[in-house]
Amino acid sequence: MEAQAQGLLETEPLQGRDEDMVARADLSSMLSEEEREELKAELVQLEDEITTLRQVLSAKERHLVEIKQKLGMNLMNELKQNFSRSWHDVQTTTAYKKTHETLSHAGQKATAAFSNVGTAISKKFGDMSYSIRHSISMPAMRRK
Repeated sequence: MEAQAQGLLETEPLQGRDEDMVARADLSSMLSEEEREELKAELVQLEDEITTLRQVLSAKERHLVEIKQKLGMNLMNELKQNFSRSWHDVQTTTAYKKTHETLSHAGQKATAAFSNVGTAISKKFGDMSYSIRHSISMPAMRRK
């Protein structure tokens, strides 16, 4: 008896052939005629409700479009507003502020460095110009 009871309480997973057998089982034969009729009625009711909800949603979406048109709202305006809002949100983040500050500081340093390089180049050209003018004005020294 214990062996029979244990067979009913097996905890091993279903094998492939067991799954096929369960899939082929006609579960509707286990329902009474009354249960079948109730389920069919419920099915029809659910399908009707889903159809009604789709119609209501569609009507509301049309109404939404009409209101937006009356207000002068179109897709481009909405995109602009969304972009502006997103850009503002980005600018208010700590990461953006720190990055902006760092890049601004780096830009100031780069400007100063370029200015120093420009000054050094100008000075070098100035020295070369003086040297050339000086050598032109002293032809006797060139011949020696």
